[in-house]
Amino acid sequence: MDLFVYGTLRSQQLMAAVSGHDTPVTENAQLAGYAVFPVAGNVVPFIAPQEGGLAQGVLYHGLSQQQMDRLDLYEGAFGYRLVDTTVRTNADVQAAKCYLPPEEFTPGEGSWSLSDWEKDHLAPAVLAVHELFSHDPLPSFATLRAMWPMIEARAWSKHRAQAGPSNLRYDAAPQDFRVLSARPPLGNFHRFQSVDIAHRRFDGTQSNVLARDGFLGVDAAMVLPYDPVRDRVLFVEQARLGPRLRHDPNPWMLEPIAGVVDARETPQAAALRECHEEAGIAVNHIVPAGSFYVSPGASTDYFYNFVGLCDLPQTASYLGGLEHESEDLRLHPMTFDNAMTLADNGEIATGPLLYLLYWVLRHKDRLRAMA
Repeated sequence: MDLFVYGTLRSQQLMAAVSGHDTPVTENAQLAGYAVFPVAGNVVPFIAPQEGGLAQGVLYHGLSQQQMDRLDLYEGAFGYRLVDTTVRTNADVQAAKCYLPPEEFTPGEGSWSLSDWEKDHLAPAVLAVHELFSHDPLPSFATLRAMWPMIEARAWSKHRAQAGPSNLRYDAAPQDFRVLSARPPLGNFHRFQSVDIAHRRFDGTQSNVLARDGFLGVDAAMVLPYDPVRDRVLFVEQARLGPRLRHDPNPWMLEPIAGVVDARETPQAAALRECHEEAGIAVNHIVPAGSFYVSPGASTDYFYNFVGLCDLPQTASYLGGLEHESEDLRLHPMTFDNAMTLADNGEIATGPLLYLLYWVLRHKDRLRAMA
C-alpha cells in the first residue's frame, strides 16, 4: 500500500517507530487542492482543502497490512481517517492513501517546519511511540486517547533526564547499566513494568541478571509559596490514595502545591500554572530549590522543587483546585514558625513539603533579599 504523509510522519525515524519496520521506500509528492497548516494550540500540522493549494509531502511505497494496522491506531485514535486520493510525483500521478484530520481542527497562523519540529520534538515523539507499542494487547482508540497525555508526559520526562554531577558517585558509561528485557507494562494512568537488568559492580565485575519491578511515573513540579516580607508560607491539604492503601487512619496529607510537568512544558511553567490552578495565587518570582528522585529503587518519579515568592496577606484557610480535575483542596496560609511546628510534631508527613520548608530555613536571608 502507498501512503502520502505531510506532517510529522515525514520524519523517517518517527515513521520507522510507528510502522515497526525499517523506513519504507519514499519519494517526494504533492497533493493538489490542499495545503498544510499549523494547528492552533498544537505543534503538529494538519491538512485542509485550499483552492489552488499544493500540499508538499512524502509518498511511502509498499506498506504492509501490519504496518498500516499500527498506523491506523496511531492516527485513528485522534480522529484521523484514511481516505483514497491521488498525488503528484516527479514522474507521474499515483493513487495513494492519506490520513485526513478531524474537521473540528482549527488552522493556526504562520507555517510549519519539519526540521524545526524534529529539532525540538522528534526524540520524545519516538519515545512515546515506543511506549504505545509496548502494550500487549494494544489499546483501543478510546483507551489510547485517554492514556496519551500521560504517555507523552512520560516520554518528555525521559527526554528531559540528564546526569547530575559525579564528583563522589561512580561516573557511569551507557553500557554499565542495561535493561536486557522488559515485559509489557501494566496500568492506564500510571504504569508498572517488570524488567531484567544487569549492571557493573563496584569491583568491576558484571552482576547476574536481576529481575526487578519498576513504577513508571512522570516528572512533577513542587512549589512552596513563600512571602518573605510577612514570613508566611502556604500549602495544600488533600485526601491521598497512598496512605489509605497503607492503612493510614488519616489519608489527608499536607503537601506543597504540585502537578505533573506536561509534555512540551518546562518545570517552571508547570510550577506557575499549578500555583494559579490549585491556590489562585500569582507568584512574583520562582526560585529553583533543587530536584530529586523520590524513590530511585523502584520509581522513575522525579520532582522539580521551587519556592514561589509571593504576597500572602490572607490568614484563613480556603478551598481551591479545579473542579473538572476532581480536585478537592484546602489551602493553608500560616506563619513559617507555625509550619515548622507541624514539621516537628509529625503532622507534615510528606517528603517534598518537609524538604522545601528546610530549604527555605537554610536560604531565608537570600530569599528576603530578593523581595
